[in-house]
Amino acid sequence: MKIRAFAFLLTLIATLTVSGQGLFLAWHDHAYLFKDAPIKSCHASTIAETDNGDLVVACFGGSYEGCEDVCIWVTRLPKGEFTWTEPFIAADGVLSDTLRKACYNPVLQQMPNGELWLFFKIGSCVADWTGWLTKSRDGGKTWSPREPLPEGFLGPIKNKPLLLGDRLLCPSSTEKDGWRIHFEILDLSTNEWHKVGPVKAAKALTTMDMDKRDASPKEIMCIQPALLQMSDGSLKALCRTKNGRIATTTSHDGGETWSEVTLTDLPNNNSGIDAVTLNDGRHVLIYNPVSVKAGEEMGPRTPLAIAMSNDGENWYEITEIDETSDSKAELSYPAIIQGSNGHLYCAYTWLRQDIFFMEFSLKETPTKLLKSHVF
Repeated sequence: MKIRAFAFLLTLIATLTVSGQGLFLAWHDHAYLFKDAPIKSCHASTIAETDNGDLVVACFGGSYEGCEDVCIWVTRLPKGEFTWTEPFIAADGVLSDTLRKACYNPVLQQMPNGELWLFFKIGSCVADWTGWLTKSRDGGKTWSPREPLPEGFLGPIKNKPLLLGDRLLCPSSTEKDGWRIHFEILDLSTNEWHKVGPVKAAKALTTMDMDKRDASPKEIMCIQPALLQMSDGSLKALCRTKNGRIATTTSHDGGETWSEVTLTDLPNNNSGIDAVTLNDGRHVLIYNPVSVKAGEEMGPRTPLAIAMSNDGENWYEITEIDETSDSKAELSYPAIIQGSNGHLYCAYTWLRQDIFFMEFSLKETPTKLLKSHVF
């Protein structure tokens, strides 16, 4: 299998000029994170920076997705060091002496009180998920016994929450009886949760129905929101869909109500995305820039790319950061944050065999507007 990744060539800081776009990307670091873990398969990484500048990455790993031996694994990069720590298990799915289920989709969040929180799910399948939380008081070195979230709450389903004052806004979704997004909000002053949604979605054809002459539009099927903060104080969520394009919804009241979900022009392959609002107000999206062929349920999970926007509406092409010539392989489920040094840190699934980490920084905003790759 031939793999091309800019990061493979970069052992020192290098600066790339993306042709014709006037954008410079400075690449700083890269690493395979779970190659030494005793697991056959891993997926769905999450990344956070602790208050002291350490980096922490978690994923789920085991024999294969859904197997009862799948646990939540963690590795750390202490500030100022160059080698990630040996991966270890932070949580498992052992529910009793006779019952064990798989773990799924960890999400890390650095909290204002200094604790590092790790949300995750346990279940025999997605429809069986229950939400759980474990906490670290030493920057991810050790973790507390897991605690269940309130009944019916799953926590952030794939992507990081937003801290809005004393409220933690968690982007969530369900896949029973259709794909729908909702939001779970924790009041940190009272430790009380409440739920917003499911959010109403507009109607559109899914890619599975696009080749059917008699197909009629149905409610957009979306999950796994990624949150952005706009300059006017509003919030925007970008979502994975079965409709061949990324979906979006907006809130003007801190996440308590949301507009009808509609489709953007950005392609989606029915796989996870992530996004982050930078300190300067710009927005970065990391995703697979491909759609799904009519009549099919899922598109290739390669290449992996980043795009940028000044307003969360118009997105500009930056570059592909990794790809594989095998369309059945995957570079997927990215997670991205901006560190205290202004650099971007991302982690993503590499062929289901490892989690790959990249550190880079962005300068000028590109000028090549992305156009729909779908219709």
